[in-house]
Amino acid sequence: MHRRLLTVCLGIALAATTAHAADWPQWRGPDRTNRSTETNLYTNWSADGPPLVWMAEGLGGGYASVSVADGKIYTTGNFDDGQAVTAFDAANGKRLWKTAVTEEPPKHGYEGSRSTPTIDSDRLYVVSSDGRIVCLRRDDGSELWSRKFSDWEGKMMSGWGYSESPLVDGDRVICTPGGPVATIVALDKMTGKEIWASPIDDGAGYASIVISEAAGVRQYVQLLGNALVGVDAANGKLLWRYRRVANSTANIPTPIAVGNHIFTSTAYNTGSALLKLTADGSGGVQAKEVYWLGSKELQNKHGGMVLVGKHIYCGHGNGNGLPICVDITTGETAWGPERAPGKGESAITYADGHVIFRRENGTVLLVRATPEKFDVVREFMPAFQQGKSWAHPVVANGRLYLRENDKLMAYKL
Repeated sequence: MHRRLLTVCLGIALAATTAHAADWPQWRGPDRTNRSTETNLYTNWSADGPPLVWMAEGLGGGYASVSVADGKIYTTGNFDDGQAVTAFDAANGKRLWKTAVTEEPPKHGYEGSRSTPTIDSDRLYVVSSDGRIVCLRRDDGSELWSRKFSDWEGKMMSGWGYSESPLVDGDRVICTPGGPVATIVALDKMTGKEIWASPIDDGAGYASIVISEAAGVRQYVQLLGNALVGVDAANGKLLWRYRRVANSTANIPTPIAVGNHIFTSTAYNTGSALLKLTADGSGGVQAKEVYWLGSKELQNKHGGMVLVGKHIYCGHGNGNGLPICVDITTGETAWGPERAPGKGESAITYADGHVIFRRENGTVLLVRATPEKFDVVREFMPAFQQGKSWAHPVVANGRLYLRENDKLMAYKL
């Protein structure tokens, strides 16, 4: 496609999907774009960082991020008696309840939780790292229903634990057991009863599903063990498959869906691609590669990506997480990769004209979201840091939330 026309199409799609919400009710925010709509932030951000409102403990061990809604915060973590979902009061960080979703802490590489709870009305949904989808009441944490992925012969591409944050779409909750029976499955969100199963026969990756309306077909896009795929939201039928972006170790980043295009990336010396989805003339959808970026140009491991305007901001490199800005319409690098303060992977989010980069060693960078140059406005080291700071930062209701294993820090923006 002509570059100017591609830019226009992407721009129209971006304008159409803008959301307005202060809460952060699921993985990557209200519409899974990793963009907050809040403004007038950072007024309290001094040279030493924003003011710490409170620091809570009792989250358990893990790398899951947090969901925020109606003055409550939810996440998952490992405890001595199993993996659990926890709820906290956003006003003061007090833990409100804890509900175990496994009988003992799951055993796998990099032990700890991964799944960020998905909030829907008075319920929340989570996937345990040993492969169980659970529905709980938000007010008291009581379990309403659960399903084991082993019921569908579920399997992963490798042994680091299920990491998906389930998607609620209308009356359904969608998740990825992997395997030959139900690689992706749609369940009744009220009962857990199966609506359809998509037997793609592929191991589950570490990404979470996004919705696309490309080519006039509502579809669920997911990064699996051997391919990026799109399945029909109505019945789970496989619509298209793109294998080039998949690596054999761990496929992690949640893809970006915008208009009739999908942007996808993985690390382990793989790369990135922009795909265009079009109707195939017989009710199906075909995926065509617009461009490919090799591993030296762009590879995102697990810190995530965000699209602002027509530019993607993320960390680049397998274990390096060097900040980079790339034009999604052309694949050309606007700036970076930058030898920025901090070390290791960069987990990111966007709010009020800035991208927040959280480096693996804990360093937080406030970077102006502009393709003109890499512009670090502020940097600071959080009050507590332990191990690998992999949990993605969250901006909700004027606060920046940083999860660090058993602790959660709330900073006033």
